[in-house]
Amino acid sequence: MNASELLANTLSPDTETRQNATQQLENASRENYPAYMLILSDELRNESSQIHTRNAAGLALKNALSARESARQDEYSARWMALSADTRQKIKEASLITLASPQPRAGAVAAQVVSAIAAVELPVGQWPDLIEILLGFINTSDDTNLKIATLQAIGYICETIKPEVLALRSNEILTAVIHGARKEEPSSEVQLAAVHALFNSLEFVRDNFDREGERNYIMQVVCEATQNPSVSVQVGAFECLVKIMALYYDKMAFYMEQALFGLTVMGMKHSDERVALQAVEFWTTVCEEEIELAHEAREAAEYDEPPELESKHFAKVALPEVIPVLLNLLTQQDEDADEGEWNLAMSAGTCLSYMAQAVADPIVPAVIPFIEAHIKSQDWHQREAAVMTFGSILDGPDPQVLTPLVNQALPLLIGMMIDDNLHVKDTTAWTLGRICDLLIVTIKPDVHLHPLVSALVNGLSDRPRIVTNCCWALMNLADQIGIYLEEYVTDAPESPLSPYFEGILSALLRVTETTANESNFRTSAYEAITSYVSHSSTDCIPVVQNTVIAILQRMEQLLNMQNQIVGVDDRNNWNELQSNLCSVVISVIRRLGGRIQPMADRIMTLVLQLIQGAGKTSTVLEDAFLVVGSLAAALEAGFAPYIQAFLPFLYPALKAHEDTQLCMVSVGIIGDISRALGDQSAQYAGAFMNVLLENLQSNVLNRNVKISILSCFGDIALAIGPAFDPYLNTTMDVLRQAGAVQPNPLDFDLMDYVAQLREGILEAYTGVVTGFKNTEKAPALLPHVSSILELAHQCLADEERSDAVVKLSFGLIGDLADCFPNGQIKELLLEEWIAHEFRSKRGMQPETKKTLRWAREMIKRATA
Repeated sequence: MNASELLANTLSPDTETRQNATQQLENASRENYPAYMLILSDELRNESSQIHTRNAAGLALKNALSARESARQDEYSARWMALSADTRQKIKEASLITLASPQPRAGAVAAQVVSAIAAVELPVGQWPDLIEILLGFINTSDDTNLKIATLQAIGYICETIKPEVLALRSNEILTAVIHGARKEEPSSEVQLAAVHALFNSLEFVRDNFDREGERNYIMQVVCEATQNPSVSVQVGAFECLVKIMALYYDKMAFYMEQALFGLTVMGMKHSDERVALQAVEFWTTVCEEEIELAHEAREAAEYDEPPELESKHFAKVALPEVIPVLLNLLTQQDEDADEGEWNLAMSAGTCLSYMAQAVADPIVPAVIPFIEAHIKSQDWHQREAAVMTFGSILDGPDPQVLTPLVNQALPLLIGMMIDDNLHVKDTTAWTLGRICDLLIVTIKPDVHLHPLVSALVNGLSDRPRIVTNCCWALMNLADQIGIYLEEYVTDAPESPLSPYFEGILSALLRVTETTANESNFRTSAYEAITSYVSHSSTDCIPVVQNTVIAILQRMEQLLNMQNQIVGVDDRNNWNELQSNLCSVVISVIRRLGGRIQPMADRIMTLVLQLIQGAGKTSTVLEDAFLVVGSLAAALEAGFAPYIQAFLPFLYPALKAHEDTQLCMVSVGIIGDISRALGDQSAQYAGAFMNVLLENLQSNVLNRNVKISILSCFGDIALAIGPAFDPYLNTTMDVLRQAGAVQPNPLDFDLMDYVAQLREGILEAYTGVVTGFKNTEKAPALLPHVSSILELAHQCLADEERSDAVVKLSFGLIGDLADCFPNGQIKELLLEEWIAHEFRSKRGMQPETKKTLRWAREMIKRATA
């Protein structure tokens, strides 16, 4: 079979033909990579080939050069750079030639290939003349197709390559892109390609945005493009404005005043929905930025510092103009629109909710007249828009401002749950869910609760999308009343929901009996059941016990049906149901605690069967393992009889390094078992430590799992105390090496990782020190005290330190002082940095202050 035929077959509608062709290409790639790449590039440039074949060749080339995972990308890059210079040059020439193809689709895929090669070569100093070649195509050629494909290639390159790699050419690149986007450009296709390239390069041209003259010119060209005769160019220009606002908010005040305010308000009224959607998105982005700035300002105020950036309050200024347009858009619902389809009415509702968070109280008088005028309208569009408006503004304004409005509206909204129109009922259920979630204090148990619960339970018999929202509303009701009682009422024997508890759970269980899950309604019902169990008051415990019996029966039925499963859909449905059932069982175990003991045998039997039958289905295994962890925490020493039966399943999961989540859960279960059994877990510690240390050596295992492993060392040490002595030195060496990893201020991902890593190490040290404290093995810690304190010093000296890290550091220093009260580490504890850190700090969380005070006392005692 020749290359053209093989590539064509990768696009075949016949599954077997497609899979065979894909497999043959993969084999060719492995067996002779240079020949494979040359064949693909020849096919890409071959003007006599069918366009779909050329496209397939281009995509195969790109996919052989770029990958999402960094490890695989490194592998692909090394493989490409290992090719001879001659081979690479031929492939590059073929890609560049194809940019000028008379077939635009071929040029577009060639642009992706060029950028994929550039992403590999430019950072290592290869292909130095590429940008000059591309700029030459734009500046000297009259070929429209070549200009379009070249602009696409430049956009992709700017999007994927770090700006510093092309810093010397950034001005030329920007000039070429802006030149193509100008209104004077005769071809709208070139303008569109240039606007898209500009969109991809907006982060790349950050230095240009810092210079006022260049920024003015960029903004002028983009604003003019919003008025282009081509709707596609207008859409692209508004997309650029959205991204510019997200990236350069602090530089937008002048442009908002001069142009953006008017352009975007007019854009929201545009007859073409694509333009209007982007204009609405612009204001959503403005609000998102201002919400974040308000959050940062509050944080800065806690430390008596000025915020780094101040809000310009664009949303508040624009409120009188923007709100009427958004409210009008809310009335433009399409009765037949698909549920998941993003449209103008949905976009307007989202924008309105962000607007409420950004401007807070002023949103209320701006929308109330609309709500009052339309909520009883004969036209369902206006009724639904009024309810949507009300639901959208509940997060942002002061609850005291909203409370009288909600009290007034609740009876009306509850009545609208039997509206004739599906959309109105759906939005009403969602709005009631928002009230339950955000303003639970407005729901008066003696006035509102009975009609509200009745309306939501009745809604569980309605259409799937309404059932989903009713489940969500009922879940919020349980969660928020539960949280309120936990915060304000200690050990409440009953809840306002107690009279309705059994009826609600029965209704939710009926919903879950269906085999369908349209609009995710069955899953939503299980989530609601979990909430009711978690927040059940003491008088409802018998109902919880009956519920778990029903759930376990369902698990048994599903396990018995395993052999009848045929097809992927059936298997996915089975997996999802088992995960849902596990979630309910976990919540029951956590609620009942030790009272779960009479059902423990049955639960473990079912869970072990589930694990055995799940194969490599990661999500089901994770959920089943979490049931085991919950049971261990609830039973404590009573979990011992089940360990030997469970360990044969735990060890393979710990060694499944490629399955990050399963591995993470498995490490957590070692901690659960150790904490549950206490010093009885010493008999398993050797095997646990061996497998955890092996995992740390893995090159495949996700680095976040390794952080969990370090923390788990602390759990084991704390549980078995001095019996941890055989593993002490190895553990301390590992922790010291991990603590030596330094953050790079230019690499935010690495900074975040190092912060989490240090937190994990501090937890491990805390477990070890606490486990050895007040035992005959405490002196074994002395050689390690210096390195422990060195890490605590690093953590406390970090300006970006989290409160959790501060609390752990103080606690660990206090633990060391408590461990050696007779002056053995006096000199270390008297170092100046400790005295400096233990002076009273403002802006510290109460729990952290409490830890600081305790640790200060321990230090005084140890240095007296």
